[in-house]
Amino acid sequence: MRRTRAAAAGAVTVSLMTLVTACGGGSSTSGGSNDSPKTLTYWASNQGAGIEVDKKVLQPELDKFEKQTGIKVELEVVPWSDLLNRILTATTSGQGPDVLNIGNTWSASLQATGALLPWDTKNVAAIGGKDRFVDSALGSTGAEGQDPAAVPLYSMAYALYYNKEIFADAGITTPPATWDELIADGKKIQAKGKSALGAEGANLSENIHHVFVFAQQHGGDFFTADGKPDFTNDNVVAAVKQYVDLMAKDKVIPTGDAEYAQNQSVSDFAKGNQAMLLWQSAAANLTSQGMSEDKYGIAPVPVQSGTPGPGTQVNSAVMGINLAVFKNTDNIDGAKKFVKFMTGDAEQKILNTAYSSIPPVKSVQAESVFSSGSNKVLKDTLATSAAALPQVADESQFETAVGTAVKDLFADAAAGRPVTTDSVKAALEKAQQQMPAK
Repeated sequence: MRRTRAAAAGAVTVSLMTLVTACGGGSSTSGGSNDSPKTLTYWASNQGAGIEVDKKVLQPELDKFEKQTGIKVELEVVPWSDLLNRILTATTSGQGPDVLNIGNTWSASLQATGALLPWDTKNVAAIGGKDRFVDSALGSTGAEGQDPAAVPLYSMAYALYYNKEIFADAGITTPPATWDELIADGKKIQAKGKSALGAEGANLSENIHHVFVFAQQHGGDFFTADGKPDFTNDNVVAAVKQYVDLMAKDKVIPTGDAEYAQNQSVSDFAKGNQAMLLWQSAAANLTSQGMSEDKYGIAPVPVQSGTPGPGTQVNSAVMGINLAVFKNTDNIDGAKKFVKFMTGDAEQKILNTAYSSIPPVKSVQAESVFSSGSNKVLKDTLATSAAALPQVADESQFETAVGTAVKDLFADAAAGRPVTTDSVKAALEKAQQQMPAK
C-alpha cells in the first residue's frame, strides 16, 4: 500500500465474508456490459502530497487516454482514510467506479467478496500478458491458486531516509544497518537536540507494515500455514514489543508521534526537525514539501544483524498499488483498455517517476532511471529482501485489529504506562478475538 495514508485505511465496518458477490460499476446486474462505452469512472488512491497533486499528475494522462480511445474518464482521488470503506460500500450497494486503485495488501480480502473482475488468462492477455510484470508485484494480487483480483500499477518498498546534516553534526558517518546501531545513533542525535526517528503511531496500516517486518525478522508469522490467525505466538509478540519499544524503552521515537496518523512524521523530516524516517518511496513527497534530494540519504531498513535478504533478513513488505475492475462495470471493454493504458510502458514511466515508485512492469523497471540513486535501494529491496503481507481473505480485518493493538500500545508508551511482554500479548490476544471465526 501507500505511504501517504491520511489515516488508517483498514477501519472495516462490514465483515468481508458477508459481502455480496455481484456488484460495482454503477450497475446492479450480475456481470459486466458495454452499456456505457464512452465513459469510465476511476477511483485513484492518494499517492502524492495531497489530492490536488494527484489530480495534476493524473488528469493529463486521462486526457491522453480519452484522445486515444474516445473514452472520457471521470476521476476521483480518494483519501486513504476513506478508501477501503468506500470500496466495501460499493461492493454491497453496486454503486461504485468502473476502475479503482486498491492497496496491494487488500487484494485477497477484496477478491473474497467476488466483486472484482478476475484477471484470468484471457483478461491478462488483453493487457499484454502476465509475463510483463515482476514476480514480487504479482505475489500481492490475490490468494494463491486463484486468478489475480487486480493488476500491479505502482510498486513500493520501505527504506530508511536520513538527514545528512544532522548525521554529520552528531558525528555519524554511515547510516545504521541494524536496530542496535539505529538506537545508538538515535542517542547521539538526541544529544544534539534533534528528534531521532519518526513514526505514525496512530496510523493502523503503517503499524501493520512495520510489525510485519519485525515479525519476519523474528521468524514469526501472524497467520498459520492454513490461514488461521496466530497473533500471540512468541515471535510475533517479541516483534511487536521491539517496534513499540523504540518509543517505550529506547526512547528514539518521540512520545508525540503516538498521535501521528496524517504523515506528520514525513513533514517533521522534510522540515529538518527529525533525523530519520522509515517510509515507502518518499522522494516525491519530500520534494513537494521543499526538501531537496541532496539533503538526505537513503539506505535499507535495518535488520537484527548482518545484511538484508530473505527469511529473517526481510526489511520491507512488498508494497504497492494495484488496479482493479468491478466485474459488473457497464464499460467492460473500456475498463480493460484503461488498465492496458495505465500499465503500458509509456504511462508506467510517467506515473512511477511522478510518484517516486518502482514500475512493476519488467521492461520499464529495467530502465536506467529506476536503477540509480534512491530508486536503486527500493528496487533492490523489492528484488531481494521484501516479503508479501499475508494473502488471506481476512487480511483487512488483520490490519484493523492488530494495527489498533499497536496504536494502543504506543498510547501506553506515550502516557508512561509500562509496555511489557505480557501487555503486548494481551493486546494481541484481544486483536485475535476480533477476527472472524473459522
